[in-house]
Amino acid sequence: MTSGYLTICFNGFFSPETGGDCLVQRSRGAQRFEFFINPGNSLDYGARENLPTIQNSLQCTVAIGFDSIIGFLLNNYGTQAALVFFTYSSDTLVCDVQVGGTTVKRVNTTSYTQAFADLSGCRDSGEMYPPGTVISSDPETCLSLTCNETAVLHTSSCGPLERCQGNNICVLDATCTVTGPTIVDVRGQMNSIQDRCAYSLFSTPSLPDFQILGYFKDQRRTDVSFVDSVTLRVDGHDIHLEQGGRVQLDDSTLTLSSSPQPVHGVQLSKDQTGVTAKLSLSNLTISVFFDGDTAQIRLEGPAGSSVEGLCGNSSRSLSDLRLSEYSSTSCEMQYREPADSTINCTSVTERCNLLKEAPFSSCNSDIDPEPYITACTNTLCKYPAVDGLDCQFLKAYARACSLHNHTLDGWTSKTGCSSEAFCQDRTCSDHEFCGEKTVGGDTRCFCRAIFASKYQANNSLGDPTVCKENSASLTLVGCLLEDKDIDYSALHLNDPTCRGQVDELTHMVTFSFNSSNSCGTEVTTNNSQVIYKNTIMTQNSSSDIITRHDQIYIDFSCIQTQPDIKTETFRIRDSSVIQHITSGVWDYTLTMQSFTSAGRTQAVDFSTEVQLDQKIWVELKTDGLDGDVVIVVTDSCWATGQASPDSTPRYDLIINGCANPADQTVQVEDNGLGTSNYFSFNMFQFTGSSGDVYLHCKLHLCPKQNNCVPTCPAAAHRRRYARSRYEGEAFISMAWTH
Repeated sequence: MTSGYLTICFNGFFSPETGGDCLVQRSRGAQRFEFFINPGNSLDYGARENLPTIQNSLQCTVAIGFDSIIGFLLNNYGTQAALVFFTYSSDTLVCDVQVGGTTVKRVNTTSYTQAFADLSGCRDSGEMYPPGTVISSDPETCLSLTCNETAVLHTSSCGPLERCQGNNICVLDATCTVTGPTIVDVRGQMNSIQDRCAYSLFSTPSLPDFQILGYFKDQRRTDVSFVDSVTLRVDGHDIHLEQGGRVQLDDSTLTLSSSPQPVHGVQLSKDQTGVTAKLSLSNLTISVFFDGDTAQIRLEGPAGSSVEGLCGNSSRSLSDLRLSEYSSTSCEMQYREPADSTINCTSVTERCNLLKEAPFSSCNSDIDPEPYITACTNTLCKYPAVDGLDCQFLKAYARACSLHNHTLDGWTSKTGCSSEAFCQDRTCSDHEFCGEKTVGGDTRCFCRAIFASKYQANNSLGDPTVCKENSASLTLVGCLLEDKDIDYSALHLNDPTCRGQVDELTHMVTFSFNSSNSCGTEVTTNNSQVIYKNTIMTQNSSSDIITRHDQIYIDFSCIQTQPDIKTETFRIRDSSVIQHITSGVWDYTLTMQSFTSAGRTQAVDFSTEVQLDQKIWVELKTDGLDGDVVIVVTDSCWATGQASPDSTPRYDLIINGCANPADQTVQVEDNGLGTSNYFSFNMFQFTGSSGDVYLHCKLHLCPKQNNCVPTCPAAAHRRRYARSRYEGEAFISMAWTH
């Protein structure tokens, strides 16, 4: 306070002469002053109404009075401030607002009036800037510093998914990495897939007809999944980027080279590092790279473009993004396996932490290595470092860096890794994956753990035998054979010329025999069964004295079972009775039919009148049996007066495969020679009865390799024929209404 002016200074700046921040009233001095602080918002005194630039709420007020004539109200509005300057005299008073010793604003008041001033501003590097001022701007980096309307220093630049293309224009430039079970999204957040399902990796509302899907499957363990393929859905077409560099358009395989090939608007190319798919849709450029282990999706387009799917926000609930309709059955089933005691997690962690060392460290400021390190350690502490997995996460990080113009010179030599795709051009089936025979050695297709488990549980190498009417087959799993170091081409059936046929798509190996080529099939009988057996075995040279390989003997067989006793009757108006026999997996029919002519051309039907003593021919015929291996033998035929074959009276027509020597009208032909035979007799009726006559026949099947023809006496003297060792029997009956 002086006789000429009053000064109020702030924050250690005690006088205008020293370059302080001050309020200086130069018209009139004062002898005394008083002040108080009001923490509420009751002393606004109309500042907000008179100063429209003040947007915040009043926090508190400092009131300073001089000689009860001059008053200052300093209002705190958070980041903003206001001055209310008033006088209780008729004098005209002037107050200068100084910042750093420089007057930036002058406020006048006179004759008991109030004056208002917005004191808000920003300070940067010692300089003061009023609200709404651009302090600095770099068009090439899109970086600017402003003092905004509420006096807050604000730094603006491109967003976390964007880059500056110059002229202060930001564009979307984001990368998503999917490697092993892990997704590192465009914001650098990570998530891990625990099941074997399809997921949405990328979509955007602006492109409703475009989507990128990722398919995850198991490999050596049931409880760890890896990205197995990537699909681009474009205008109703599916472009599948698969293992080994294979690319399929819907159901057809494409042949690619390093020169981009257009397919439905997608530029497809392939080199030693993997396959690249690139397309532009609605100002958005999308590039998808897949090397069989890692998928990287790069998005370039207008700033603010929406990114959805796991690449947009990997922390979303996986169930929201799971596409069960494109997944295998029960893809969500959880599996547990014991920990692998051979894994040294300390060594694994050291390996993964290489991403924080040179030359990777030159990229750490642009691409955060932590998600990649976490993914690397989580996977390799649980899953063995085979099939190139010890390099997979390092390679994925290096490629993400290359997309941001970091070359990382020498990273392959430091880590012992290669930039080329692992298992390039080796195509495995859906139930297989490509892996190393030995670490750093040759590659081959291995069975996926879940697929193999159902065979391992039964200690089998393939599926059950498939028996059909005239053939049998057994299919072995190619990758299971390789697991046991078995070369399928060295296997054969009993007949060494019969070898397995491999399916080039599934790698399944099928061995089979049929009626035209038995391949050395052995036919035996066992009570009521005919057994057809063959063996898959290893081919050995006759000169081999010893062998150090396991010898393979896999028996497989089909069983044909005789029919159970079945009796069906028919009246004279029906010419035959037909039975369909189902015995195990073998199906055939047995027909009993009567004729009035020796050539069996005139069948008995409902209008045929059969007289007593008229000759009738009866044919017993089968359909569906292989005549090269099995024969039908009629053992006996007899007539009864009741439907039951055991009823009385009974009259024999055929006994032990031969005509009843007591009835000269009976003749048996072709019995034991093929799959059909027939006999004839003169029609009769039971004495003292005018009722029905029921005709019954008992037959059996006989392996053709045996002697199946009954030995019948040349004269009336009857001799029992030598039966084959097969004893299975069946009955068939027909009824004649007299």
